[in-house]
Amino acid sequence: MTKLHHVFYTKQNLLLDYPKKIQDQKYYLRIHLNIAEKNLSSNNKLIAPKYNINKKPIYNINQIKNILKHRHPFLFVDKIIHIDEMQIVGIKNVTNNEHFFEGHFPNNPIMPGVIQVEALAQVGGILVMNSIENSEKYIAYLVGIENFRFRKMVLPGDTLILKSTFISPIKRGIAKMKSEAFVGDELVSEGIMTATIVKNTQ
Repeated sequence: MTKLHHVFYTKQNLLLDYPKKIQDQKYYLRIHLNIAEKNLSSNNKLIAPKYNINKKPIYNINQIKNILKHRHPFLFVDKIIHIDEMQIVGIKNVTNNEHFFEGHFPNNPIMPGVIQVEALAQVGGILVMNSIENSEKYIAYLVGIENFRFRKMVLPGDTLILKSTFISPIKRGIAKMKSEAFVGDELVSEGIMTATIVKNTQ
């Protein structure tokens, strides 16, 4: 892949080529400490994002299609319920008629771990696209996953709560995120994802 020459900025100028200023690093450390405090209970148990089905989403499925290139049967995000400069939370309703349940497995349907990874990657892609200007000119590709763990089975009827958080500022078109999936209050999968941002030539 050719070297990217584009320097990415957010509206808040948080994604400058890093680290130009030490306060960028301090800013991210402070934000992550605040996030960690909000996401851990008093006994250090990870707190799942709250999902109110009656609350209007930030992005519905049609708005998501304006951001992502994915389409049925490979679009695994139904709505976005939270997004800010550091973090995003999306929803995937796992229905019994998902195409992958036909073979995984007959009479014992379980959502494949790779599909959970893809759903998290799509949510992370929306976070990345939201963080750059002129995002319609770019596309994010998943280029790496690290330390993924699948802790509980995901079954038809479950609602996946998908969360991704920037680990560090985007640097030279590379974004790194901590990704977590929950069903109710239970963590079902988690890991680190790396994406690269390239110009969309289509």
